[in-house]
Amino acid sequence: MFFPMMVLWSCCLAYFFGFFGISFVDTKVLSESPSTYGLQQLSPQDEEDEEEEEAEATPAAAATQNPAYVAPSVNMSATQQFVPGAGFKAPAATHQPRADGPICSDKKPAAAGTVAASAASSEEVDYTTLADEAVMEHLISGTLKDYQLEKKLGDYERAVSLRRNLYEHVLEKDLSSIPHMGYDYNKVFGANCEIVIGYVPIPLGIVGPLIINGEPVYIPMATTEGCLVASTNRGCKAISVAGGCYSVVMKDAITRAPCVRMPSAMRAAAVKRWVGHPDNYLLLEQAFNSTTNYGKLASVEATVAGRNVYLRFNCMSGDAMGMNMVSKGCLKAIDVLQAEFPDLVLIAISGNMCTDKKPAAINWIMGRGKSIVVEAIIPESIVTSVLRSSVAAMIETNTQKNHIGSAMAGAVGGFNAHAANIVTAVYLATGQDPAQNVESSNCITIMEYAEDKKSLHVSVTMPSIEVGTVGGGTHLPAQAGCLEICGVRGAAKGPGSMPGDNARKLAQIVGSAVLAGELSLMAALAANQLVNSHMALNRKPAEVTTASATEVNASGMRKNMSMPELNHTTTTAK
Repeated sequence: MFFPMMVLWSCCLAYFFGFFGISFVDTKVLSESPSTYGLQQLSPQDEEDEEEEEAEATPAAAATQNPAYVAPSVNMSATQQFVPGAGFKAPAATHQPRADGPICSDKKPAAAGTVAASAASSEEVDYTTLADEAVMEHLISGTLKDYQLEKKLGDYERAVSLRRNLYEHVLEKDLSSIPHMGYDYNKVFGANCEIVIGYVPIPLGIVGPLIINGEPVYIPMATTEGCLVASTNRGCKAISVAGGCYSVVMKDAITRAPCVRMPSAMRAAAVKRWVGHPDNYLLLEQAFNSTTNYGKLASVEATVAGRNVYLRFNCMSGDAMGMNMVSKGCLKAIDVLQAEFPDLVLIAISGNMCTDKKPAAINWIMGRGKSIVVEAIIPESIVTSVLRSSVAAMIETNTQKNHIGSAMAGAVGGFNAHAANIVTAVYLATGQDPAQNVESSNCITIMEYAEDKKSLHVSVTMPSIEVGTVGGGTHLPAQAGCLEICGVRGAAKGPGSMPGDNARKLAQIVGSAVLAGELSLMAALAANQLVNSHMALNRKPAEVTTASATEVNASGMRKNMSMPELNHTTTTAK
């Protein structure tokens, strides 16, 4: 009887201690488990050293107040070795923070008196009279912050050069491969980029002419992806020889959706009802429109989630992309709401129902920016001669890939072959915000037989293209030059023009270029030409001996067959 009781009592004790975290597991066996990879770097000697250090570091106060106090075991050994991973090497020494403060702060991690003295000293120095070596000494010591160089020197190119020297010193790397001379940094400072150390040249190609609504247009594309420009140019040729494409803007309104919070869900619902009343909407519209000459409020949609209300403002923004414009108008409209609802709290000017630079079904369904559709009819003969494919194969491939394949992937707005490729290339060339390719690339490509049951009818529908021809990067010289190529530089002017005409035309150019790119890539996929094309155009060619000038003559130059030969007959063919 005694023995069974002892066994039962032992089991109870084991359960009790295990419940409160006392381990009976052999740590040596555990360390050999695959689930502990990365932890086995701690050697037995390291463990012994840790135990000694922990015993010495036990807080005396804790021991006095609680004699039963046991210091927790934490692996903080200085000799612990980590396995290098993800391209990073184990640090050779502890990183020392810079003497100055955060980039956007004038505070320094030092005593208040020291900060005041340093600030006063910095203000007294006339850096324009100092040699570069002396300015560098101030930068390295932290008495001059690198982000202040443009303001302190007044010479933007010199500021960039000195900043490069500083970071070459900090990084211990040569930055000579990054160009910086000969750029107009006066246009960049305070507008497009901070802490500038140079610029990154991107190859710029051009495609066209692409006939859009009867007008021939050339389109610049900045990219490092080989074959993209050539492929899009082939699509332009097929469309233009077939008579061109037709495009229309169905909706034009940039959006911003502030998030406001009420004390209760009932109060949130009251805000939604108030916003939906026509008389109250007029108050919001009047406040919104008072902040800009070009921005015009088109609608406001309120969505309730518990105590939160998301107000999606839709705004006409002229030739600007419009994010700053709509944000400023939203703040003024929120003032009207707060006067009516004193318990309303603005959580964020952007509540992510806009939705900006993130995949979202609301952009795909409701649209954002410019909503367009572009179509073209490509005769069977052109599909065969220019695209080197067949109408039936392209229709079948488009259905299986762009529609069924994308549906199986759970795509939102991704029912296309590579719309993002063309959108991003044109955005980089024309000074748009490249991050907005996320929603601007929403596209469904449809291919089907035309009415004659022989030709290919192809269309792209893009509900959320976000572009502008003023503001942002559109004023930079190269980007402005690319807009000039498209014929949409700056704000729309001239007789009969309306605010926003240039931006709407640019959106149609982007969509038409996407149509060309989709047409060419789908033809290549249908004919299984993709890999061969990329191997020919997306690989660096082997070095060959350059022919002398006397060996090159006009008769020996190959004609560029990718350029369409447009005449009255070919441009009117259907």
